[in-house]
Amino acid sequence: MKGIAHHEVGDTIDLHLFIKNAIKGTASNGKPFLSLIFQDKSGEIEAKLWDVKPEDEQIYVPEAIVRVTGDVQNYKGKLQLRIRAIRLKYDNEAVNIGDLLPTAPLGKDEMADTITKYIFEMTNPNIQRITRHLVKKYSKEFLEYPAATKNHHEFFSGLAYHVVSMLDLAKAIAELYPSLNKDLLYAGVILHDLGKVMELSGPIATTYTVEGNLLGHISIMVNEIGKVADELNIQGEEILILQHIVLSHHGKAEWGSPKPPLVKEAEILHYIDNLDAKMNMMDRALDRVKPGEFTERIFPLENRSLYKPNFK
Repeated sequence: MKGIAHHEVGDTIDLHLFIKNAIKGTASNGKPFLSLIFQDKSGEIEAKLWDVKPEDEQIYVPEAIVRVTGDVQNYKGKLQLRIRAIRLKYDNEAVNIGDLLPTAPLGKDEMADTITKYIFEMTNPNIQRITRHLVKKYSKEFLEYPAATKNHHEFFSGLAYHVVSMLDLAKAIAELYPSLNKDLLYAGVILHDLGKVMELSGPIATTYTVEGNLLGHISIMVNEIGKVADELNIQGEEILILQHIVLSHHGKAEWGSPKPPLVKEAEILHYIDNLDAKMNMMDRALDRVKPGEFTERIFPLENRSLYKPNFK
């Protein structure tokens, strides 16, 4: 059976889906509706449930599993589901949340081993100890959380998968440019988004926490690096540079960085982060269309639709 993300305009679906998000709105006629994001292992699709009753708002909530019948249509360049019928999953239907969650293509143990390998390649004891301590402190969350609520790596174990992909990129780049400090670069890759384990609510139906909304993952991790250095009685410029690398990894103020990159490794980390995030967005969008077709509009890529060539 095809996943929701692999259906085309005009298809009729009858599937069990997971409610990732549900937001109440009011239509132009004054009647309430729910804007729903449905999800399965293949991806997600938006839908509107019109003329909702108060009991509907209590039933169709994030983390609920539902049986949905509807039609796939195009709305402003994006696929949307027009709901014909919806109900909660019956108890005797053999479906659970794990069956419907998009998951990283690598297992948690494999990703943990890769991250550990890169930590043990570090030769600077201060950088290695800080990185190892923070990874151990948040190991469970690190291996399960998504890297975001939307746009890129927004799936179970997406954060660790993003980091593993970036580490392999960092290694290849450092071999081409040996003047780069590999310890700083690897530590920056591992720590740059680790604050998301506090910024985000968890691996399922992910939202932003109060701390995430008020501080954000960048500020959170800068503080964590300082606290760990104090706990381990580590002193030295490495602490300041690690904090700067985390602080500047979004590249520009308008992209969320309080400071621009001012050391080489910070600049390269920004490029690696941006490259891996955009590759993930493009690959997942292109996976949903046939050769000779355009993807739906991808908002973080300047709202572009990408073309999938007919040849390999």
